[in-house]
Amino acid sequence: MPYMLMMVEPVDQRRTRTEAEGREVYGRMVAFGEQLRARGQLLAVESLASQEHATRVQVRAGQALLTDGPFAEAKEMVGGFFLVNCQTREEALELARQCPAAEWCTVEVRETAPCYEH
Repeated sequence: MPYMLMMVEPVDQRRTRTEAEGREVYGRMVAFGEQLRARGQLLAVESLASQEHATRVQVRAGQALLTDGPFAEAKEMVGGFFLVNCQTREEALELARQCPAAEWCTVEVRETAPCYEH
């Protein structure tokens, strides 16, 4: 069953690191992804750019409203994700515990499901 492991990080966290520190933590995340791939669990993975370059899109009454980032009200952002195949929720939670990002941000674990399910 697919589970999404989302890296939820403070908005300004990346600015607190030097480039070398950023490359080091990114390397750890890449290595974690390679381990998941080697075990046949990795379905997809991406690191996301800062929300400074994001745009929110809403359509209301047929009109599109675009809001460019950064978003003043946001305290956290999704910094990336792993989409993994696990047999159980407990297995997905264990992967989240092993994820290096759990040391500096929150790893949110979500089961995939159709949007009509609660």
